[in-house]
Amino acid sequence: MRPLREFLPLNYGQKLYLTATMPLILAAVVISVLVTLQSRQLAEREIRNLEQQLIIAKRAELKNYLSLARTAFVNIYGRAAPDDKEAMLEVTQLLSAMLYGQDGFFFVYDYDGNNLVSPRQTALIGSNWTGMTDPNGTPITDTLIELARSGGGYHTYISQKPSTGETARMVTYVIGLQDWRWALGTGVFIDDVVAKVAASRAGVEAGIRRTFLHIGGITLAALVLIFSSGLFINIRERRLADAKLKKLTQRVFDAQEEERSRVARELHDGISQILVGVRYALDTAKRRLGAGNARGNENLEAGITHLSGAIQEVRRISRDLRPAVLDDLGLGPAIKALADDFSKRTGIKSDFTTVVFRNRLDENAKIALYRIAQEALTNIERHSGATRLTIDLRGHAKGATLLIADNGCGLDTRQTNDTPNGGLGLRNMQERIDQLDGNLRVLSSKSGTIIEATVPLSHLLNPQDNSDHKSKARA
Repeated sequence: MRPLREFLPLNYGQKLYLTATMPLILAAVVISVLVTLQSRQLAEREIRNLEQQLIIAKRAELKNYLSLARTAFVNIYGRAAPDDKEAMLEVTQLLSAMLYGQDGFFFVYDYDGNNLVSPRQTALIGSNWTGMTDPNGTPITDTLIELARSGGGYHTYISQKPSTGETARMVTYVIGLQDWRWALGTGVFIDDVVAKVAASRAGVEAGIRRTFLHIGGITLAALVLIFSSGLFINIRERRLADAKLKKLTQRVFDAQEEERSRVARELHDGISQILVGVRYALDTAKRRLGAGNARGNENLEAGITHLSGAIQEVRRISRDLRPAVLDDLGLGPAIKALADDFSKRTGIKSDFTTVVFRNRLDENAKIALYRIAQEALTNIERHSGATRLTIDLRGHAKGATLLIADNGCGLDTRQTNDTPNGGLGLRNMQERIDQLDGNLRVLSSKSGTIIEATVPLSHLLNPQDNSDHKSKARA
């Protein structure tokens, strides 16, 4: 199976956007789930409490109804004997007439299961209903009689509503008339309670949906804000990067043109003039030797001397472009040769000190430090007016450091960085050292300038065999 990234290639900005948005999306999902669970748990507890309170109120209402009924026939029941048929008939007639609401009535069963009173469900009167159950299989008659025998209690089951003919849950309260072996009770339908509970649950679900929508809307707004901010920052940074790239490219072109101009100037001012002198000497020697003049040998010797100078000048230019000693012997000897040549050319006395590196610098670090030294010496020659300089190169526990100090007049770092014809300048020194994750410090005053370039330990290679003396001498 091919990986998903092959089907959905992402650029850096898209990866960054996903990295920023995925935690937000996950947090929103987790918050939504937690809010939903907690809201439902809290709502369920509240709904159960509401249902219990409504049921308790219904039960209290039933007790009140039954107390009123008992008050109506208590005098008859109290004076009657256990087998007083006339008193029983009077009480059943009284209870049959006691109706309340649309569906409220009183019912009576004897302990054998015979229905004696049921004014709203007259089909039950006179029949034995032992074993009767509701549509869910809940016992009705037997449970009511058992509760009456034990003194009274509540019972809930499904029954038919007299007013509508529909079935609904009903809560009944029953007491026992033990002298007559009667179970007397009444009941109320609690479909209104069920409706209220269902409405509460529906309200909870609607609230949860609204919460989901709010969280989703906030998350979407945050994503849009992140996307807009990221897009704005991306466009701004890209413009800045393009501007910096243009400046860097222009500086590279300027550096290339300056280097070409320098090489061309040195070729013209040095080698070209020397070669012209060589040709003139050879032409003169040719004419004199052709005429048999012995002084032609002097001109020939002069041409050979000029030619040797041209060879030395070519070597010098080649060494400036890429010194062979840097590859052959290492950084220390290369900088020492650079300093010695600088002293011979300018007359500025230079002191070079170094210590043997336990580790060797990698190629990039050697080139960078050599170019920094080369640029520093060029700046000293052109601008400092110094008479003496010191160069120190050494390795240490944190890496390697090149320190160049002179006793010149100092420099203005802003002018050096911004001058178009200032060579690579301090800015290029900084960029070279930044490529190595190193550090460049420039301390300048009227008494002189100190340039310190440090490369980290990561640019030092592992030590070679101790028997390899050449490698120990290299930087």
